[in-house]
Amino acid sequence: MKISNQSRSKLIVSVFGLAVVLMSVVAVAGHHGEKMSKAGQMDIVDTAIEAKSFSTLLAAVKQAGLVDALKGDGPFTLFAPTDEAFAKIPEDKLQALLKNQEQLTAVLTYHVVPANVSSSQAINLKKAKTLQGQLIKIDTSNGVRVNNANVIKADIMASNGVIHVIDTVIMPN
Repeated sequence: MKISNQSRSKLIVSVFGLAVVLMSVVAVAGHHGEKMSKAGQMDIVDTAIEAKSFSTLLAAVKQAGLVDALKGDGPFTLFAPTDEAFAKIPEDKLQALLKNQEQLTAVLTYHVVPANVSSSQAINLKKAKTLQGQLIKIDTSNGVRVNNANVIKADIMASNGVIHVIDTVIMPN
């Protein structure tokens, strides 16, 4: 079978175009796979930043000077209140908390357990000691609760621990 020069040129252009499309698909898939694999390699702070639902928590962590600590080796378990959880606190009380570094540090470190506690491990726990020093209660009888907060998303893995998203800011005694 003889192929004309015009047909040969069209075939080459088509094959080249297909190759470009396939290379683009592979590059995009590779990029997304890279981003996903990096998610488990990001520390707790960067993972929370990427989630985009913890701006109040992150501002408080920065205000308290705890960013470097939470970027440390860990392992840490962060019970992370969402922006909606912080919105439950009356504005005047939240502003007072943000201005009192000692109290703010106590509240924030009360949300951190200095260990890697996955949801499957939490089932066997009734309490855990926080970085702040006090115990939090863990109840798994109906979902997972930490003190009076519900865990609404569990096991967000980070390079230095795990994040469990909670719907209420928990307060130490």
